[in-house]
Amino acid sequence: MPQVTYFKPAGVPSRPLEAVALSVEELEAIRLKDVEGLQQEECAQRMRISRPTFHRVLESARQKVADALINGKAVRIEGGYFALPSQRFRCRRDGHEWRVPFDALVSGLPLACPQCDSLSVLPVRTAGPVAGAGRGRGGGRWRGGRP
Repeated sequence: MPQVTYFKPAGVPSRPLEAVALSVEELEAIRLKDVEGLQQEECAQRMRISRPTFHRVLESARQKVADALINGKAVRIEGGYFALPSQRFRCRRDGHEWRVPFDALVSGLPLACPQCDSLSVLPVRTAGPVAGAGRGRGGGRWRGGRP
């Protein structure tokens, strides 16, 4: 999830300001293509969508950002169809395994075994990204890595 979800032109009050809504997957498309500089095929693979779908998501995102910049609108990042990854962990003391949601992973708090409170835990390798508790509207088309 992005740390900042609202951008507005400097010196313009928020009340009368029109805003465009950018979905989380649109933001991820911009991040992968324009910030990381990946090819569209790799971007689509990371987001687990087809290349034509990635192209449509990216074009929609770019159009919205251009509209906001040219016409002095705010940009609000919200909703979309996505799932956040989670990670399995194993306690070194008692062997208990459990899944830790994405929000807890990025919180920075130390992980402890829910059965014995041991801090001696290790991540369990999985075959690929695992869908977690997504936010936003809809079912969960994108099941990619970190947004």
